Amino acid sequence: MKTLPVNGFDMAYLDIGQGKPLLCIHGSLNDFRAWMPVLKPLSTGRRLIAPSLRHYFPDTCSGTDGTFTMAQHVEDVIAFIEALDVGPVDLVGHSRGGHLAFRLSLKRPDLVDRMVLAEPGGALDETLMPTDGPDLGAGAGTRAHVAQSAEKIAAGDLEGGLRAFIEGINGPGAWDRLPAADRQMREDNATTLLAQVNEGRLPFSRAEAEALTPPTLFVGGADTPGMLPVVLRALAAHVPGAKTVIIPEAGHSMFRQQPRAFGDAVLAFLAETPSSMRGNLQ
Repeated sequence: MKTLPVNGFDMAYLDIGQGKPLLCIHGSLNDFRAWMPVLKPLSTGRRLIAPSLRHYFPDTCSGTDGTFTMAQHVEDVIAFIEALDVGPVDLVGHSRGGHLAFRLSLKRPDLVDRMVLAEPGGALDETLMPTDGPDLGAGAGTRAHVAQSAEKIAAGDLEGGLRAFIEGINGPGAWDRLPAADRQMREDNATTLLAQVNEGRLPFSRAEAEALTPPTLFVGGADTPGMLPVVLRALAAHVPGAKTVIIPEAGHSMFRQQPRAFGDAVLAFLAETPSSMRGNLQ
C-alpha cells in the first residue's frame, strides 16, 4: 500500500504492474480491497492503481465533518491523477465510483482516455426517465435504503444497517450470501453511510450523458435487480458511441462474482483501436 497527499488528505492506494495506468474507483461500503479478485487480470501489461477514497478504509469516517461529499471525492480523484503525473488514465468506476467517474469525466475530460462504468449509481432526472415500462415514479433511483441503513447504524444496529443496504441493492438474502471477507470490508466502512445520506449527489441528465467525450463501456450484471439496470440503459443510450456488456450469472458485484468475464470485457474494450470503438459489444 502507498499513500499520496491529496487536498490535505493522505490517499491510500494499491499500485501494481507496469504500463498504461488503469485507475479503479470503488463503490459504497468498499475500498481498494474491493478489486482483489481482478488485480491479476487488470494489471497484466498495465499499471493498475486502486485508491481508497477519503473516509474509507484505512481512513475513518465520523459522518459529521462535512467532507464526505460526491463533489469532494471528485476533486480528490482529480488531484490524485494530477499528482501521479502520468497523463490521461483509463478509468474504471463501480456503483458510486461509477457516478464519481462520470462526474470527473465531465469536469476534466483531459484526464480520462477511456472509461468503464460498472452499473453507475444514482438517480435519473426527468430527461432520462424511461417513458415505457412500469411507472418508476418521481425521484426513482434515489435509493431510500441508504437513509434506512444509516438510521439503523446510527442506532447501533450495525449488521441490520448493512443488511438493509446490501439487500436494498441485491435483493433479499444478499447479505447472508456475502463471503466473510466481503462482510468485513462493509463493516470497516459502515459509518460512511451516515455521511452518504447528505453527500449531495445530483441526478444524471441527458445533456450530461450526451456531453461525455471519452470512449465509454458500460458493464452490468445480468441478475442485478431494481434501478441500477435502468440507469445503465438510460445512460448508455445517450453517451456518444457507448458500448455495453452484460455479465451472465452475476449481479451488482459482477467483477467479484465473475472476475474472468469482467476482466476480459474491460481489457478487450481498452485494447480496441479508435476506429472500432462504436456500437455494442453485446
